[in-house]
Amino acid sequence: MVSLHGAVGIIAFIAAFGSLLGLRSAVRRSTKTALALLGVFGVLMGLAVGPSLGYYAAVNPAALWQAGGATALFVAGFGAAGYATRRDLTAIARVGSWALIGLVVLGIVLVFVQIPNGALIYSILGLVIFAGLIAFDFQRLRRSTDLTSAPLLAASIFLDILNVFLFFLQLFSRESES
Repeated sequence: MVSLHGAVGIIAFIAAFGSLLGLRSAVRRSTKTALALLGVFGVLMGLAVGPSLGYYAAVNPAALWQAGGATALFVAGFGAAGYATRRDLTAIARVGSWALIGLVVLGIVLVFVQIPNGALIYSILGLVIFAGLIAFDFQRLRRSTDLTSAPLLAASIFLDILNVFLFFLQLFSRESES
């Protein structure tokens, strides 16, 4: 079994971010390149979260199972709602994007300032934000007829699901510490 260290995860995360930027520009030029970059992005994100998942698997494997199940139900529910609704969810996506920036700022603040139950508040806010983003992305999935946008949409849904999983993982691992 291969053990990945935190530095590998950070390097993989930075490389994944670079491949995501490359994916945005490749979509306009070449479908094959875009699909290759989508695959590279997925592998690099897997390597980026690998050290964290390895830690949880060793310390609290139940939290992984619980987070996986909760993520599946969460995505199925909000994805189905977004896919089925006729109401335009663009406004929710706009608010969700700004709220996501606010969540990043809150995360940075929480690194430096001790707020009681800050991690719990952060995770719950993240889940609320991603509920709207998942619904919007699944509505885009239903409405999209342009195959050139498929790699970007796949990356967006992948990131939605990954973030929801990580928020649930934080919640369920916190539960077992109590």
